[in-house]
Amino acid sequence: MKTRALPTLALICALGLAATACSDPTAGASGTDSDTKRTAVDPTARLDGVKLTMWTAQNTVTAPRQVIDAFEKATGAEVETQAVPDPYESNVPTKLASGDRPDLMFWQPSVSTLPFIQPQQNLLTLDGEEWVSKLGDTEKSLGVIDGKRYAAIVTSPAMLGVYYNKDVFKQAGIAEKDFPKSYDELLALGHRVVDDTDAAAFYEAGGDKWPLQWQMQVQLTDLDQQWWTDLNANKEKWTDPVVVDAIKKYKEKLLGAGLAQKNYRTGTFTGQADALWKGEAGMVLNVTSFQSQLQAKYSTAEIDKRIGWFPIANSAATGLYSPDQTNGVVAFRTGDDKRQNAARQFLAFWLGPDYADYIKAMKIPSVQPSVPTPDGLPEASKAQVKALPTAIGVFQAKAIVAPDTHLYLADMLFDKKSPQQVAQAIQDQFAQVAKAQGAPGF
Repeated sequence: MKTRALPTLALICALGLAATACSDPTAGASGTDSDTKRTAVDPTARLDGVKLTMWTAQNTVTAPRQVIDAFEKATGAEVETQAVPDPYESNVPTKLASGDRPDLMFWQPSVSTLPFIQPQQNLLTLDGEEWVSKLGDTEKSLGVIDGKRYAAIVTSPAMLGVYYNKDVFKQAGIAEKDFPKSYDELLALGHRVVDDTDAAAFYEAGGDKWPLQWQMQVQLTDLDQQWWTDLNANKEKWTDPVVVDAIKKYKEKLLGAGLAQKNYRTGTFTGQADALWKGEAGMVLNVTSFQSQLQAKYSTAEIDKRIGWFPIANSAATGLYSPDQTNGVVAFRTGDDKRQNAARQFLAFWLGPDYADYIKAMKIPSVQPSVPTPDGLPEASKAQVKALPTAIGVFQAKAIVAPDTHLYLADMLFDKKSPQQVAQAIQDQFAQVAKAQGAPGF
């Protein structure tokens, strides 16, 4: 998972196009179809002759394969996946604005990303579906806009935390009792790695840019919900000293203090995994997709022997959760009641009789406490499952717009922006997109 914001220009254009597409006859007004008059769904009812389409990103086209095969076998329906070209997050709104739409689609179920597909006009509401009550507390908070549910949550959000090389920590004399309980303690741990081993404390991926956001993100976890509410109403700014200080600390206390590898400006996401595995870096701060790289190359036993994970926030040993586009599935208003009902049935099947088989096939944690997470997951994954119920949302789950923070931080790495200028660029983009959305106060 790569937690990204939609590029500003593409986003504004997509919003503008969507606003001009209101005459589209397939975009039913809220509450005018079977969306509001439905009965309980039988997940395995026959659907012979019904064909549904599902949009996915190019790299997730196989993600729903198990459930699609099982659903087709159980119901007689046909579900065709269609990969939308990259960049998925900007091409999808543009396709929708042109009048094209699927029956179902993967989409990030966060308050910063759901609005870009105009859920009130385009999507079926899913409140009251039987599977909603089965979700864990964190998952229940996703997929909701203005009190209405627009996305089914089929996978847990990615967890942000620290992956570490056990051999490097052992060489540095770092035991579990030494794990940090604040960001400052994390930096202090980094100095122990640098002082007592040949490894870099952290591996930073300035070449791929998007992972740069995480060192800043964990420092913003003391901001309360009122701060985010005020930010979304244009009463607080990203130029708040708390944000500027977080950026400055990353630049001066981590990069400037020699805690990153020498090529941090050009480091890559795949390079992170290789460096941590080889012990060239002691720690990597990243989300669950980092672990997916390891699981694609090494066995659970190999990973457990070499790699560990712990949660961290600014002033607590708490993880952060980060929604991505494979967490949520949305169902569209197509004007065809038969297909809309079939789409609901597909979601009921996915999160009902098929869910245990789906997560077993995918080797992922469960979003339903009543359905056990499959056996055989790495210890790092189990630690993330344990940390999820108390995890704090990243800003993509709190702010109505998720700015391209990583791009501005990359500029800072090359001395093109100061921390204050990074914060100002974030604020400028945030306000620009919020205004394009028609957010109150902008």
